[in-house]
Amino acid sequence: MAKKIDDILQKVWGYNEFRPLQREIIETVISGQDCVGLLPTGGGKSITYQLPALAQKGLVIVITPLIALMRDQVENLRRKHINAIAINSSMTFTQIDAALDNCVYGDVKLLYIAPERIDTLVFRIRLKRMNVSLVAIDEAHCISQWGHDFRPSYLRIASLRETLKDVPFLALTATATDVVLKDIYYYLSLREPKMFRSTFARPNLRFVVRHTNNKYEQLLRIVENVEGSGIVYCRTRKATEDIADFLRTKGVNADFYHAGLMPILRNSKQEDWTKGYTRVIVATNAFGMGIDKSDVRFVIHHQIPESIEAYYQEAGRAGRDGGQSWAVVLYKPQDSQKVVRRIEMQYPPLAEIKLIYEKLHNFLSIGIGEGKEQVFDFSLMDFAAYSKMYSLNVYSALKILELNGYIALTEEVDNPTRIRFKVGRDDLYKYRVENVETDNFLKVLLRTYTGLFSDFVAIDEKYISKISGFEEHRVVKFLLLLSRNRIINYIPRRRSPLIALLEERLPIADVRIAPETYANRRALSELRSLSIIDYAVQDSVCRATVLREYFDEKEVTPCGVCDVCLAKNTTKEESESSFESIREQVLMILSKKEGLTLHALVALLKCRVELALRVIRSLIADGKLKQKADGTLLSIDN
Repeated sequence: MAKKIDDILQKVWGYNEFRPLQREIIETVISGQDCVGLLPTGGGKSITYQLPALAQKGLVIVITPLIALMRDQVENLRRKHINAIAINSSMTFTQIDAALDNCVYGDVKLLYIAPERIDTLVFRIRLKRMNVSLVAIDEAHCISQWGHDFRPSYLRIASLRETLKDVPFLALTATATDVVLKDIYYYLSLREPKMFRSTFARPNLRFVVRHTNNKYEQLLRIVENVEGSGIVYCRTRKATEDIADFLRTKGVNADFYHAGLMPILRNSKQEDWTKGYTRVIVATNAFGMGIDKSDVRFVIHHQIPESIEAYYQEAGRAGRDGGQSWAVVLYKPQDSQKVVRRIEMQYPPLAEIKLIYEKLHNFLSIGIGEGKEQVFDFSLMDFAAYSKMYSLNVYSALKILELNGYIALTEEVDNPTRIRFKVGRDDLYKYRVENVETDNFLKVLLRTYTGLFSDFVAIDEKYISKISGFEEHRVVKFLLLLSRNRIINYIPRRRSPLIALLEERLPIADVRIAPETYANRRALSELRSLSIIDYAVQDSVCRATVLREYFDEKEVTPCGVCDVCLAKNTTKEESESSFESIREQVLMILSKKEGLTLHALVALLKCRVELALRVIRSLIADGKLKQKADGTLLSIDN
């Protein structure tokens, strides 16, 4: 098998040798054993499941949330004459049906799907007839609440084990702490997996923080002095346009990119940059996922990123070809204050959220015990003015109320019909047995749309009519009937922003905000914010050391090329003995003081912030510390 693997690598990819840990991961999954691969951005994760697909009989299912990655990898594989298919939400039911048939009866080697696809009936039926050799889960950190991009749909992946009992699982990620890895093992139901963990060291990448009050000047200096293409990341759409305009006035071939652009324009801008027609792309974090461009010479963050995880992944898009490259954060003191304010706006006080709940119902003229399943045209700005509150705080409060199941908020000007099942699968089955007239219609819905049991999903009555044979007015009647029978939540199409009340209005004292939607999320956001602020502010420890130790890498040595190392200020504060000493301090403090928040605990520890946070994460991973429902920390012995 070893010779076969080498032959495929050389013949298909033109390489004579593997990158670190690729061979070990490939041999593990081919042997039928579960595996976890922690490889940095640009470390060659895709080959660890693409090559096994060619080395074995059968099909590899690749689960990923990245539509861009699906598209790019399928196109690249087809250019190599490898039959690969991607299924996404833009496809019609007929196209999806045909693609899945090809996976059963054809010679498809790789099937790319989003995790939401797993719950669809049409996929489940075909899965039983597929010859699957491997399930690869990309961006596996998404399964953890401690991961930087939690996706609830990832929790359904383990259910594939019911059908694919002996098929190995391969979990891949570029950014995961020990806590996140523990969640990956548990929630994917991995069976004695082998763990391969690459170093987070990027010797060719220079990590730099520039403290400046004139970011435009620093940005231009870097762009003019570093040859080659680059990415400038900004937090707002307007900033991308303003900075791109500024660079163009200085003679730099630059363009902007953000999610507010039409898809065809986004694709065009991305392609121009990828092919080198545009030198610098100024973008929000909507840009970059799944993009394969190896010769990026610099990645500049014009504002401080949200977290270390996000920063490392975005910065890691520079220098994938091994050439010397730069990852630069432009920082000024006000940036830290903005990060803190951003969290305060994302998580208004609970009393304020409940007050907004009350004012919302007053605004809509809904009394106690009324309003369930009613839908209203809704202007956020009008409501904010009525409430006499800041619009961002109002928006954040409404999103938290939405997470708790009280409302559904849509922001589009032209809102399609949206539905969500109110009943579980078992109750739906009973209803279908007892109501034959709607059974065929429900089958069409389940086969055509995904995520109907967990989220509001946009549907198209005209398209349903076309594929089902029911006239459009009958489709609407079915939807109304299912709504009246409390089988679905039904929000008809409107040409304005909408708000739907999912439950009757409660007295303000009875409004409950679940910890997992507020306290836990806020604590995680605070932890990540403290880490990235500390990274930018501190000037005593090697930048690469801070990043690598954040991901729990041991025995790290200074890189020698970051701004801190070059200033010869690197210290050896974080020795193993000091780490253990801080662990003991944390446990001792929590044994004497209950109900400490993350901020309060860190403030009591006499050490650098990132060391304190690393210790806290390690104690959680070891099961010696846990987070209570209110977000405070507790020693497991208390």
